[in-house]
Amino acid sequence: MKEFLSEGLFFHHLRVTERRDTKSSSLKQLLIPMQQASHPTVILGGGFAGLFTALHLSQQNYSHPIILIEQRDRFSFKPLLYELLSGELHSKQVYPRYKELLTGSNVTFVQNAVKSIHLNQRRVIVASGKVFNYAYLVLTLGSETTYFDTPGAAECAMPFTSGEEAIALRKHLRRKLHQAIQTQDSQHRRLLLTTAIIGAGPAGIELACTLADLLPIWYDELGGDASEVRVVLVNRSQEILKGDVNSHLRYIAQRALKRRVIPVDFLFNAAVTRIQPQGVEYQQHNQTQILQAGTVVWTAGTAPNPLLMELTVPSNRGRLLVTSTLQLLNFPEVFAAGDCATNSSNPQPPTAQVAYQQGKAIAQNLQRLEEGKPAIPIEIQMRGTLMKLGLNEGVANLFNKVQIKGQPGHFIREATYLQLLPNSAHNRKVTTEWLTDELFQRDRSITYMQLGQTPLLSGIATIAAAIILTTPLVWRAAQPMQFQQNLGWTGIPTLLDWLVPPSR
Repeated sequence: MKEFLSEGLFFHHLRVTERRDTKSSSLKQLLIPMQQASHPTVILGGGFAGLFTALHLSQQNYSHPIILIEQRDRFSFKPLLYELLSGELHSKQVYPRYKELLTGSNVTFVQNAVKSIHLNQRRVIVASGKVFNYAYLVLTLGSETTYFDTPGAAECAMPFTSGEEAIALRKHLRRKLHQAIQTQDSQHRRLLLTTAIIGAGPAGIELACTLADLLPIWYDELGGDASEVRVVLVNRSQEILKGDVNSHLRYIAQRALKRRVIPVDFLFNAAVTRIQPQGVEYQQHNQTQILQAGTVVWTAGTAPNPLLMELTVPSNRGRLLVTSTLQLLNFPEVFAAGDCATNSSNPQPPTAQVAYQQGKAIAQNLQRLEEGKPAIPIEIQMRGTLMKLGLNEGVANLFNKVQIKGQPGHFIREATYLQLLPNSAHNRKVTTEWLTDELFQRDRSITYMQLGQTPLLSGIATIAAAIILTTPLVWRAAQPMQFQQNLGWTGIPTLLDWLVPPSR
């Protein structure tokens, strides 16, 4: 994903450093045989790593045919799925079709599921039976929701990892609210109006904050009592964001959870033992209890694609082991990245930000191999985090030094992510639409008044955020040397040079 991202992470700078140890690199590199020179580079999986590998290869005028194989027809921009759920952004903005994103590129898109991978034969077979021989292969099959063998979870809980799942959850929640407004039985209505979210990682926190603003507003519009709506965050431990890169935002997130339209309820130290059609069974303090809930959303974990387990290559908990150049240890013509790969000497979190950087680096290394040069290691740097903390509210942790919260944080978060959408033409169109909607409050599913905010104060917040974003640009244009000398230590000049290259 372009460079600020989460689950919520953002602000990075990618450095690819060339190592001159020719002895070690010669052992790792493998030039493809001449008879395979006409074979394509095949990319399996259209997530951040796969899509951006394809796009960067196309931009580099890569000589090999490029084939992207993905079973879905749309790309899910995962950090903005909450906006798709709430209606703050439209499906065409954050859930576009691959064919639209790849228009104008020389990437061939194949919508199909991968059935098997044969590394020794350099061959991939898809569900339709078609066989793809390759010169190079890029494995970016991503991850799948894992329920840790929890009984009933796969059948009764709703995942939240794609645009399709976000839309399904929105329809489900709307249906529950309509059922509740027609129900006279107060106990049954309470069940229908209760949403349990399993897992207090970034996805669980951001979803809980969004629903605790959204659901009472939707229910109030139907004529119901918004105070009857309940959102419960269920977590196995006492801490939220435990072991996550966002853990330093724990206090801010806890406050946000309690300051929504309806406060989020916490159910901590609760080990989920079963998901039922109308609730969650859990153990707490050695006692088995049941939380009645009409909706259960699972955000508690993911696992690498099971297809990778069939490969006879070294792996770690399902993630393929790769070198510092992202090549498989025994198959240098195969690259792997994203959720399905890890480098044991330099492990990275399976996040969208990392996947974007890896996609760009793989494209660069494929080009180097084509030119007869060795692949070079990559070094990934991440600077700061972004989180959604409710409708029209967020936090932008700039360079791990400055935290901008509330509506300005929301503005910076969405503006940043929209600038990172794949395909520059799609990026400009979506960003222009979003900025117009923000400034003129056009096509807003939720009004500021419904959130207890005044349009005047909201307008001031938007203007303040705009000033925060534009002031460095003006300074850079007017006094470039002074700008670099005073802010070089923060990384802001590097960031701006990447986002908005200075005119020459």
